[in-house]
Amino acid sequence: MNSISDRITFKQINQLAIPAIFSGIAESLITLTDIAMIGHVPDNSVEALAAAGLVGSFLSGIIWIVAQTKTSISSLVSQNFGANKLNEVKYLVPQALYFNVFLSLLILIPTYFFAEQLFKLYNAKDLVLDFSVDYYKIRAFGFPLTLISLTIFGSFRGIQNTIWAMKCSLTAAFIHVFLDYILIFGIDNFIPAYHIKGAAYASLIAQLIMVIMAFYYYFTKTPFRLNPGKSIHPYFKKYVYLSFNFILRTASLNIAFFLANSYATGYGKNYIAAQSILMNIWLFFSFFIDGYAGAGNAMAGRLLGEKNYPKLWILSKDISKYSVLISIILIVICFTFYTQIGELFNKNSQVLTIFNSVFWMILLMQPINTLAYIFDGFFKGMGDAKLLRNNLIIATFCGFLPTLIISDYVGLNIYGIWLAFGIWMLIRSFPLMYIFRKRILQNS
Repeated sequence: MNSISDRITFKQINQLAIPAIFSGIAESLITLTDIAMIGHVPDNSVEALAAAGLVGSFLSGIIWIVAQTKTSISSLVSQNFGANKLNEVKYLVPQALYFNVFLSLLILIPTYFFAEQLFKLYNAKDLVLDFSVDYYKIRAFGFPLTLISLTIFGSFRGIQNTIWAMKCSLTAAFIHVFLDYILIFGIDNFIPAYHIKGAAYASLIAQLIMVIMAFYYYFTKTPFRLNPGKSIHPYFKKYVYLSFNFILRTASLNIAFFLANSYATGYGKNYIAAQSILMNIWLFFSFFIDGYAGAGNAMAGRLLGEKNYPKLWILSKDISKYSVLISIILIVICFTFYTQIGELFNKNSQVLTIFNSVFWMILLMQPINTLAYIFDGFFKGMGDAKLLRNNLIIATFCGFLPTLIISDYVGLNIYGIWLAFGIWMLIRSFPLMYIFRKRILQNS
């Protein structure tokens, strides 16, 4: 029987998980708020909603890709924190910060100048394409700001603190909601209504506030600074290796998002509008549950540094139970307000009919999704980027893609897209659970 000392308590887990949840959902809330308000503009609301959804899911996918550098720095910092060697990564964190600024510019510059060609790949055309380009060309400047924030948040998580990131993210999210309403709809005789561009400006301002706050906590609460040292840090190669594998892994994830949106756009503007709502709710759930995955990430890195495998095994069982329970609570809430949720984002009857016919599929996936995210987080904390890369590549090209193609061929349309996501998540979850159990038992 496990003693109390062998178990990390629910309170201890939540001290990391709950702030990480609020921090994680902030970016998703920014896009959801944009979609909800844009979906109610008086002119061309369906086209504007479709555009915001396309850009929002593209941005989320890209952010997930570059956010893996946050995971890498968190893993290395937490392992050194657990081994009482935090001073050894003093110069690694600023080097990672400068590297990520460079990486964000590599993404910003080509996507900004080729935005129209980019969204044509999603089958966007006419007003949907015009709105997508307008919205993206403003929000794209948030890339460097977001990646700087995420890198700093990774260093916070590595030293077992998620509260500072939560404060930054929630402040930015609340300011964004306020600015969204003012800039989208305007104020008579004072501020003009900027329509979809207003949503983009509100997002950009919120991201700027978030990065300013992040630097405040970085300088006043952590031992890290901006001095990168006089030479490349010994761990920098490992950091880049981890980041590269995490980026390859998440690029596979983005391929799934791209194909889903591309197929949905091909089915018509009402389908991509409904898909935009569904995808961003799904992403919101993902970021929400990812708070517990983030806690697992930070604790797994620390426990690995301590070489405390029995405690790590107990933690994996406890955190899985807690997170699955939370996903079930989310499902019950969403089924209770099933029709009202769709109406928050749009009033078009055709869009809502499609949304309501598919929403249940997203809800029923959540317990499986949860397990995938949790064990994803554990392996990230343990620094096993290669395993996670291979797992997601197999899930995408051997699960998602064949299911999507076959479903489209037999005429399942948007149902086939979400059936493909269901298969995708099954492949992402259970193999990781099996490998984790086997590895921990071998080392115990």
